[in-house]
Amino acid sequence: MAKAAVIIGASGGIGQAMADAIEEEGGHDRVWRFARSFTGEHHLDLTDEASIAAAAALVATGPAPTLVFVATGLLHQGERGPEKAMRDLDPEWLARVYAVNTIGPALVAKHFLPLLPRTGEPVFAALSARVGSIADNKMGGWHGYRASKAALNMLLRNFAIEAKRKSERAIIVGLHPGTVDTGLSKPFQANVAPGKLFDAERAALQLLDVIEGLKPVDSGKIFAWDGEEIPF
Repeated sequence: MAKAAVIIGASGGIGQAMADAIEEEGGHDRVWRFARSFTGEHHLDLTDEASIAAAAALVATGPAPTLVFVATGLLHQGERGPEKAMRDLDPEWLARVYAVNTIGPALVAKHFLPLLPRTGEPVFAALSARVGSIADNKMGGWHGYRASKAALNMLLRNFAIEAKRKSERAIIVGLHPGTVDTGLSKPFQANVAPGKLFDAERAALQLLDVIEGLKPVDSGKIFAWDGEEIPF
């Protein structure tokens, strides 16, 4: 049976590396790449539901996607960065972070989950972060990013529960890639322990290894790049 993979955020470091790795493996008949920076039918803006719906409609014209991977995230932009204290909270920035990190992936799920086949073990995965774990939070700070990823984790759990009513073997997870050498982590790399800063290609292969090892019982969970389950 023909099958496809879909990468949302395919212009970013992890997304591009993931799409390249999947194509090189050759297990999918089609690899769809979407990103906000792309033009034409491959343009997808997480803050524009119409563009998400249009992308899903395009994918629906081909083989059913057995993997949908949302490789997007917002930590800093221009002069804005993660808040170090409550006094740094700004409603406009909080809304922007939630729009990209939480609402956007949720809308992707809304339009793409119905495209997953009822057979096999199709996977919907979205980039999350260890700092989105409430149980693992020992340092505080980074209020908007932490909270938006925690909210994403909860939505993924909700979607996993709902999806099982239609397909017992569908798998929906959040994935923490570790610290990857991309624009998102660039301002914070000085604090990364030796050997823990991954290039995008390695990060993509590690995440693919995790995805390939997933089982339906894993649906609704959050996993790190090394396969460790991250608590909520």
